[in-house]
Order: sequence, then structure tokens, then C-alpha cells
Amino acid sequence: MRRVGGDRAGEIRFTRFLRNPRVTPQEMVAHARARTAGLVEGRHILAIQDTTTLRDDGKLRSLNLHPTIAVDAADGGLLGLVDAVFLSRSGGTKRLCAKRPFADKESRRWLDATRAAAGLVTAGAACVTVIADREGDIYDEFACRPAETELLIRAHHDRALEGGGRLYDCMAQVTELGRETIDLPANPGRAARRVTLALRAREVTLKRPKRNHPAEAAHLPKSVTLTLMEAREINPPPSVAPVHWRLLTTHEVTTLAQALLITEFYRQRWTIEQVFRLMKTKGFDIEAVRIAEGGPFENLTTATLIAAIQVLQMVRERDGAAGRPIQDTFDPDDEPALQAICRTLEGSTAKQKNPHPPGSLAYASWICARLGGWTGYYGKPGPIVILHGLQSLRAMLAGWKLRPDV
Repeated sequence: MRRVGGDRAGEIRFTRFLRNPRVTPQEMVAHARARTAGLVEGRHILAIQDTTTLRDDGKLRSLNLHPTIAVDAADGGLLGLVDAVFLSRSGGTKRLCAKRPFADKESRRWLDATRAAAGLVTAGAACVTVIADREGDIYDEFACRPAETELLIRAHHDRALEGGGRLYDCMAQVTELGRETIDLPANPGRAARRVTLALRAREVTLKRPKRNHPAEAAHLPKSVTLTLMEAREINPPPSVAPVHWRLLTTHEVTTLAQALLITEFYRQRWTIEQVFRLMKTKGFDIEAVRIAEGGPFENLTTATLIAAIQVLQMVRERDGAAGRPIQDTFDPDDEPALQAICRTLEGSTAKQKNPHPPGSLAYASWICARLGGWTGYYGKPGPIVILHGLQSLRAMLAGWKLRPDV
């Protein structure tokens, strides 16, 4: 808190803010969602959701965060936050999970987030595709999704198929649509490498799974028809687990072009992993915060989530590849201040000039990078540099708004 506040007085002000009962994660998320909704008109939006652990005692208790972020399907631009909820877990609840109705299970968060994402269509989005990894493979998610949304979820369960057979065995006789070569990013325990994937797709009809609550199961359709798209690595290196994605989607996939689009969408799921890394030890280090749970920590975590998304927006747009506008992260009224600050940061050489047009997000990213210590000569600014620069820039913008009119 001292580092955020700047001094003892700032620390006390920020602590009081976090403990104010009128400050809640729900209000912060709603404000961020409204900002995101203002950016989606006419766009195909990828609503990517996942869960990350914030605190875990290794025994009985843990606190987890489940956010949903919006990514532009066309250019990969990160638009902002859609939804976020906290999940407090205690020992023994998972063991009793099969005996609880779906409405009382933590797994309902996947469907709740999908319903929240459906609101982006009301805000003007042309299409919303909800993306989740294997934990989101829930029959209720497919059966009860809002009509406004499409789904793209990596399969986790070898489900029974209508007419016999199992999901994992149904692709053996399906002809390849084609192949693609991609760069697979590094992961814990896995080095980055280039992989070639064989792509196949077919329509599948999943049978409704058995439930301990017959009355609840009766409200679900007996089957759901989806597309199963498989991406399997060809000739993987020795001693390396091959890439094998089984992707269940509501999108039609009958051509190679459609299959390539699906794998491109699924690979955008890495964006939310980058947000989590930035929130944790690779950036804000939220796990090291010693504030007690029960309100203040959740408030700080929500603010950190929103800030991490803003930093990543600038990191992804530092080259101006997508041509994103400055409104993705800043208010239009900040532009005069940004241009004034930029003039103080530019040097005499070409590499010390901001190469991006005013009004672009890349223009603001360059400013944050320079404020964070980047010289303009060596490499590209990373998230930590831009994070430090954003902290300085926010203070400057606050001072700019306090200046007397002249």
C-alpha cells in the first residue's frame, strides 16, 4: 500500500478507499463492462473466460478469480473486461459436488459468464464467440447457452454420442481438411516451438449425461449437436507431448478456411493467461499482498485485473499493428495531455521520436514505455516497463486535470 500511495498519507487514503463499503468488485466490474460495451459495435467479439487461483493454503481454503475478457476476432485487439467473479472454496465441497443441483455448483460460473457475454450483442457486437479451456466443457453450457452467443470449448470429457460410440474415437475415419503450421508459445514445463497440425472436423451429437437429480436433468435437452474440430500435431519431437486439441464449437466447420479460423480463435485464449501472469509475479504481484480477504483484498484484486488488462492492451498494440484507437484505454479528453507529455519525451534522433499517430493506442503505448525507462533503442518494451510507465502517466494525467484554466 505504501508503494501505491507514494507516502504514508497516500497509503492511508488508498487503504480507506479499499475498505469503503460503497467500493465493491461488482461496481468496478460494471464500470469496466460499460467501457468495453462501448467498443464492440459491429465487431465479432471473442469472450474468453478462465479461472485463476489467488490464494491457496494447500489444505482446505482457496480464493479464485474467474474473469471474462473481450478480444476483437478480426485484429486480436484486447478491448477490455466483460465480467469477473470471486470463488471461495473450502475443503469437502468438491466431494459433494455430484449431489448438488447445477445452480448451486461453482461450475455454473461458466454459463453465468456466457450469459454476461451475450449482453455484448445488445451493445452492438455483430457476433460473440465464448471461448474456454477444458474446465468449461459442461453439458449445461452447451444446452443452455444464450442464442446470441457461439461457443468454442476444448473437450475434456469423452462423452457418449447419440447413436453409439464415444467422442474421442469418432474422428478415426474423418478425412483431413488440411494442415497448418503455428508457433506454440512456451508454457510451464514446455518450451516454445513450431508445430504442424492436421485439421479434421465433423458434426457430433452429444447425449445428455446422467444426473443425480432426475428432475433437473429433465429440463435439459436429451442431446446437443455441435461441431467437433480436431487439431493434432504431426511428427512431434521425441519425448515431447504432442499437441492435440479437440474443440467443440457451435460454428460450422466444413472447409479448411473455417478450420483455420477456429484454431486462430482458440489460440487467442492465451490472452487471458497473459492477463493472469501480469496480475501475479510477472507484474503486479497480487499474490504477495497481505491484505485480509473479505472485501479490501477483493477490491484491490479487481482494480489490479482492470489495470493488468490496460497494460496488456498497450503491450499488444505497441507496434500499432491493429490500429487500435486511444479510447480503448484512455479517455478522449486525455489526448491534449498525452501530446504535451510526448513532446517532453522525444529526443533528436529518429528512434527517440514517437512513430505513431496521435489518437492511436500505440501512441500512448510509446509514451508509457518511455516513462517506464525504455530508451527506444534496444528491443521492445515489455509489460513491466509499460506498467511502470502507466503508473507515472496516470499521476501526470491527474495533475493535468488539476491545472488552473489559462
